[in-house]
Amino acid sequence: MYGLGLLKGLQVTLSRFVDSYTEDIRWFFKRYKKVEFRTSKDTKGTFTLQYPEEKLVLPEEFRYVPFLVYDEGENGEKNIRCTSCGICAKACPPQCIWIVRTSDPVTGRPVPQPAEFYIDADICMNCGFCAEYCPFDAIKMDHDFEIASFQRNLFNKERLLKPASYYAGIRPKNNAREEAARADKAAAKAAKAG
Repeated sequence: MYGLGLLKGLQVTLSRFVDSYTEDIRWFFKRYKKVEFRTSKDTKGTFTLQYPEEKLVLPEEFRYVPFLVYDEGENGEKNIRCTSCGICAKACPPQCIWIVRTSDPVTGRPVPQPAEFYIDADICMNCGFCAEYCPFDAIKMDHDFEIASFQRNLFNKERLLKPASYYAGIRPKNNAREEAARADKAAAKAAKAG
Protein backbone atom coordinates (compact mmCIF):
# COMPACT_ATOMS: atom_id res chain seq x y z
CA MET A 1 0.00 0.00 0.00
CA TYR A 2 1.35 3.40 -0.95
CA GLY A 3 2.20 5.82 1.84
CA LEU A 4 2.57 3.15 4.54
CA GLY A 5 6.19 4.14 5.18
CA LEU A 6 5.19 7.77 5.51
CA LEU A 7 2.53 6.87 8.05
CA LYS A 8 5.01 4.79 10.09
CA GLY A 9 7.44 7.72 10.14
CA LEU A 10 4.71 10.09 11.26
CA GLN A 11 3.71 7.61 13.97
CA VAL A 12 7.24 7.73 15.40
CA THR A 13 7.19 11.54 15.34
CA LEU A 14 3.76 11.65 16.98
CA SER A 15 4.78 9.19 19.73
CA ARG A 16 7.88 11.30 20.53
CA PHE A 17 5.71 14.41 20.62
CA VAL A 18 3.20 12.81 23.02
CA ASP A 19 6.01 11.37 25.20
CA SER A 20 7.41 14.87 25.61
CA TYR A 21 4.21 16.12 27.21
CA THR A 22 3.69 13.03 29.37
CA GLU A 23 7.26 13.46 30.68
CA ASP A 24 6.52 17.13 31.44
CA ILE A 25 3.43 16.12 33.42
CA ARG A 26 5.39 13.48 35.35
CA TRP A 27 8.14 16.00 36.03
CA PHE A 28 5.62 18.51 37.40
CA PHE A 29 4.14 16.04 39.87
CA LYS A 30 7.45 14.50 40.97
CA ARG A 31 9.13 17.91 41.38
CA TYR A 32 12.36 16.95 39.68
CA LYS A 33 15.11 19.48 39.30
CA LYS A 34 15.20 20.82 35.76
CA VAL A 35 18.81 19.72 35.18
CA GLU A 36 18.13 16.13 36.24
CA PHE A 37 14.90 15.98 34.27
CA ARG A 38 16.12 16.94 30.81
CA THR A 39 19.66 15.59 30.98
CA SER A 40 19.11 12.13 32.41
CA LYS A 41 19.67 9.08 30.27
CA ASP A 42 16.08 7.97 30.87
CA THR A 43 14.43 11.03 29.29
CA LYS A 44 11.79 10.19 26.72
CA GLY A 45 10.36 12.32 23.98
CA THR A 46 11.96 15.32 22.33
CA PHE A 47 13.67 18.04 24.28
CA THR A 48 15.75 21.09 23.61
CA LEU A 49 18.44 22.61 25.79
CA GLN A 50 19.16 26.32 25.69
CA TYR A 51 22.86 25.61 25.11
CA PRO A 52 24.95 28.36 26.66
CA GLU A 53 22.77 28.54 29.77
CA GLU A 54 21.96 24.82 30.02
CA LYS A 55 24.41 22.04 29.32
CA LEU A 56 24.06 18.29 29.13
CA VAL A 57 25.60 16.38 32.00
CA LEU A 58 28.65 14.65 30.52
CA PRO A 59 29.13 10.97 31.33
CA GLU A 60 32.27 10.10 33.28
CA GLU A 61 33.79 8.25 30.34
CA PHE A 62 33.47 11.24 27.99
CA ARG A 63 36.86 12.13 26.52
CA TYR A 64 38.20 15.09 24.65
CA VAL A 65 41.63 16.69 24.34
CA PRO A 66 44.24 15.17 26.71
CA PHE A 67 45.82 17.03 29.60
CA LEU A 68 48.89 16.49 31.80
CA VAL A 69 48.38 15.59 35.45
CA TYR A 70 50.53 17.00 38.21
CA ASP A 71 50.59 16.32 41.94
CA GLU A 72 50.72 19.27 44.29
CA GLY A 73 53.72 19.26 46.63
CA GLU A 74 53.91 20.50 50.23
CA ASN A 75 55.25 23.94 49.20
CA GLY A 76 52.78 24.35 46.33
CA GLU A 77 55.16 23.17 43.61
CA LYS A 78 53.86 21.17 40.67
CA ASN A 79 55.26 17.64 40.51
CA ILE A 80 54.54 16.62 36.94
CA ARG A 81 53.94 12.89 36.59
CA CYS A 82 55.24 12.88 33.02
CA THR A 83 58.77 11.50 32.62
CA SER A 84 58.96 12.37 28.90
CA CYS A 85 59.30 8.72 27.95
CA GLY A 86 57.55 9.35 24.63
CA ILE A 87 55.18 6.37 24.72
CA CYS A 88 52.16 8.64 24.29
CA ALA A 89 53.71 10.25 21.20
CA LYS A 90 54.45 6.82 19.71
CA ALA A 91 50.94 5.49 20.44
CA CYS A 92 49.19 8.56 18.97
CA PRO A 93 47.68 7.64 15.56
CA PRO A 94 47.67 11.18 14.06
CA GLN A 95 51.06 12.03 15.68
CA CYS A 96 49.80 15.22 17.32
CA ILE A 97 52.00 15.01 20.46
CA TRP A 98 55.51 16.51 20.59
CA ILE A 99 57.79 16.17 23.60
CA VAL A 100 61.14 17.86 24.19
CA ARG A 101 63.10 16.08 26.90
CA THR A 102 65.02 17.88 29.62
CA SER A 103 68.72 17.15 29.98
CA ASP A 104 71.08 18.02 32.81
CA PRO A 105 73.34 20.89 31.63
CA VAL A 106 76.36 19.57 33.56
CA THR A 107 76.31 15.88 32.68
CA GLY A 108 74.15 15.98 29.58
CA ARG A 109 72.07 13.05 30.86
CA PRO A 110 68.30 13.11 30.46
CA VAL A 111 66.15 14.31 33.37
CA PRO A 112 62.75 12.59 33.81
CA GLN A 113 60.70 15.71 33.15
CA PRO A 114 59.57 17.29 29.88
CA ALA A 115 61.09 20.64 28.94
CA GLU A 116 58.30 21.22 26.45
CA PHE A 117 55.11 19.29 25.74
CA TYR A 118 52.74 20.13 22.88
CA ILE A 119 49.44 18.70 21.70
CA ASP A 120 47.86 19.93 18.48
CA ALA A 121 44.15 19.80 19.36
CA ASP A 122 43.16 20.47 15.75
CA ILE A 123 44.72 17.16 14.71
CA CYS A 124 43.86 15.14 17.84
CA MET A 125 41.17 12.55 17.17
CA ASN A 126 40.37 12.09 20.91
CA CYS A 127 40.98 8.35 20.80
CA GLY A 128 42.55 8.18 24.27
CA PHE A 129 45.49 5.97 23.29
CA CYS A 130 47.93 8.41 24.89
CA ALA A 131 46.14 8.14 28.24
CA GLU A 132 45.71 4.38 27.92
CA TYR A 133 49.36 3.62 27.20
CA CYS A 134 50.94 6.09 29.67
CA PRO A 135 52.66 3.95 32.33
CA PHE A 136 52.78 6.82 34.85
CA ASP A 137 49.13 7.99 34.65
CA ALA A 138 50.50 11.37 33.60
CA ILE A 139 48.13 12.07 30.71
CA LYS A 140 44.35 11.88 30.94
CA MET A 141 41.40 12.81 28.75
CA ASP A 142 39.58 16.03 29.57
CA HIS A 143 35.87 16.92 29.58
CA ASP A 144 36.42 20.47 28.29
CA PHE A 145 35.00 20.40 24.75
CA GLU A 146 34.41 24.13 24.33
CA ILE A 147 37.76 25.03 22.76
CA ALA A 148 36.65 26.56 19.47
CA SER A 149 38.78 29.53 18.45
CA PHE A 150 39.93 31.49 15.42
CA GLN A 151 43.55 30.49 16.01
CA ARG A 152 45.25 27.14 15.80
CA ASN A 153 44.73 25.05 18.94
CA LEU A 154 48.31 24.14 19.78
CA PHE A 155 48.40 23.47 23.52
CA ASN A 156 51.71 23.93 25.32
CA LYS A 157 52.78 22.41 28.63
CA GLU A 158 51.42 25.28 30.74
CA ARG A 159 47.98 25.03 29.15
CA LEU A 160 47.91 21.24 29.44
CA LEU A 161 48.85 21.06 33.15
CA LYS A 162 45.96 20.36 35.52
CA PRO A 163 46.09 19.07 39.12
CA ALA A 164 45.22 15.53 40.12
CA SER A 165 42.28 16.95 42.09
CA TYR A 166 40.77 18.22 38.81
CA TYR A 167 40.92 14.68 37.39
CA ALA A 168 39.34 13.32 40.59
CA GLY A 169 36.51 15.81 40.13
CA ILE A 170 35.64 14.93 36.53
CA ARG A 171 36.19 11.16 36.80
CA PRO A 172 35.68 10.10 40.43
CA LYS A 173 35.14 6.37 39.86
CA ASN A 174 38.20 5.96 37.64
CA ASN A 175 40.32 8.05 40.00
CA ALA A 176 39.29 5.94 43.02
CA ARG A 177 40.11 2.75 41.11
CA GLU A 178 43.52 4.09 40.02
CA GLU A 179 44.41 5.38 43.49
CA ALA A 180 43.50 2.02 45.05
CA ALA A 181 45.72 0.23 42.52
CA ARG A 182 48.53 2.72 43.20
CA ALA A 183 48.20 2.18 46.98
CA ASP A 184 48.24 -1.62 46.56
CA LYS A 185 51.34 -1.36 44.39
CA ALA A 186 53.10 0.84 46.97
CA ALA A 187 52.12 -1.54 49.78
CA ALA A 188 53.43 -4.55 47.84
CA LYS A 189 56.67 -2.70 47.15
CA ALA A 190 57.04 -1.77 50.84
CA ALA A 191 56.31 -5.36 51.93
CA LYS A 192 58.89 -6.67 49.49
CA ALA A 193 61.53 -4.20 50.67
CA GLY A 194 60.82 -4.63 54.41
